[in-house]
Amino acid sequence: MYRYLLFDLDGTLTDPAEGITNCVAYALKHFGIDAEPSSLTSFIGPPLVDQFMSYAGFDRETALLAVEKYRERFRDIGIFENRVLDGIPALLKALQERGYILCVSSSKPEIFVNRILEKYDLARYFTVTVGAEMDGRRSKKAEVIEETLRR
Repeated sequence: MYRYLLFDLDGTLTDPAEGITNCVAYALKHFGIDAEPSSLTSFIGPPLVDQFMSYAGFDRETALLAVEKYRERFRDIGIFENRVLDGIPALLKALQERGYILCVSSSKPEIFVNRILEKYDLARYFTVTVGAEMDGRRSKKAEVIEETLRR
């Protein structure tokens, strides 16, 4: 039997679409690109730098600036344009009661993951929470999972 269960945050525990897409639109607007938030769902999940390069054709330096603009709005507004998916608290409680050790492994910066889990009263279910670093280190999912297992 498996003892450890790893969960992603975005799209698994919460629906972050509104906050992520609004913040991407905000960042793109800084570069003169108008985009409807509803057309930016491809930004949910993968590392932002990669998505800005792919979506807008930005070079890495410009994509990093776009991430800074994104975070400017996300830090205090977009982070909470989010909702816990139906049934998640009950599921986590049941798994915890059955003795599973629950972990979060997210490509979102760890500082944001922790704020979201605290805000929505989900942190109490998780023994380990790992996310990316703000400076871009540990942004690939494999790196995040490796660090989760290490901790």
